[in-house]
Amino acid sequence: MSEGVSLKVKLSLIMVFVEVFLLILSLNECHCIPFNNHGGSLSTDRRSDGFLPEISPNSAPQPLLPLLAPSPFAPFTNITIPKLSGQCTLNFTAAQSLMRTTSTDCWSIFAPLLANVICCPQLEATLAILMGQSSKDTRTLALNETVSKHCLSDIEQILAGQGAESNVNKICSIHLSNLTGGSCPVKDVNEFEGTVDSSKLLAACENIDPVKECCDQVCQNSILETATKLALKASEVLIIAGSHGLTEHSTKVDDCKHIVLRWLAGKLEPSRAKEVLRGLSNCKVNKVCPLVFPDMRHVAKGCGNEISNETECCSAMESYVSHLQKQSLITNLQALDCATTLGMKLQRSNITKDVYSLCHITLKDFSLQG
Repeated sequence: MSEGVSLKVKLSLIMVFVEVFLLILSLNECHCIPFNNHGGSLSTDRRSDGFLPEISPNSAPQPLLPLLAPSPFAPFTNITIPKLSGQCTLNFTAAQSLMRTTSTDCWSIFAPLLANVICCPQLEATLAILMGQSSKDTRTLALNETVSKHCLSDIEQILAGQGAESNVNKICSIHLSNLTGGSCPVKDVNEFEGTVDSSKLLAACENIDPVKECCDQVCQNSILETATKLALKASEVLIIAGSHGLTEHSTKVDDCKHIVLRWLAGKLEPSRAKEVLRGLSNCKVNKVCPLVFPDMRHVAKGCGNEISNETECCSAMESYVSHLQKQSLITNLQALDCATTLGMKLQRSNITKDVYSLCHITLKDFSLQG
């Protein structure tokens, strides 16, 4: 009996923290997507599939801006001494404040739920900043695979020792490429600055507005331009041999983006670098739906054939959306993309009626925040 009461108290505490998070994070709005006031719905170009929920212009989707939200969990974390490898060359001592922020943003209870919008963007920013700050002394923007393995393990140990999820690297899909140079041909700071217009890059990214950047993409475009130039460094004339060559070039550009971000993190103060990197990740987070859509045969069965049984159809839809909801906390802009994606899947399953309206499913039903 006491265990049941204790569990209820713990769950209640968790929900209080979630509500505090959502209250803080909902204070910011992004208006890259135009809304109109005709009938209280989204603009017609975003509703072409006929399955999107009705959304009032007064409830415009609001992105999570992690860099503006404090980490409220610090008083509840217990610090333990981690067992480090002694083989990592990164300076953790100089990044103690950054590591503390990351450990609280990836707090063990919330990490799986907040991974997409809070924990993983902060962890990725931390890795880039550690590498960038290290490059001031080493003059290199990448580690070899052996050292990278030790560093990733050490970072996870340090974070877990401060209350973070013990397998945060797995949750955030952190790989050796987050510290190595991958296939990018430029890894040396001097070679980097001799290859690209570093002054232009720094001017575009040293001070970004986290909302305007998602719309204007000034810094993002500069990063892409720089990464593309680095990727072409190996051969001044790019010869693409079919789709394989195109894929290889795309991979190089992606790897070089990591190098560019590390260089930026080395040129900025850690606090400023964190704001820039979190601002960029916020734009990336809101571009796609992070949910995994399972097989929907039972929905097709209940809602097909012109929906002969509305109760059965709505029960199947509610069960399906409930499964999606439990996967992760997502932003309202992500929920919009998820609703669009599910709408297209419903169409491909020959479900032609607007089941969103029929079953009263709205954007909030796609996230735990509902």
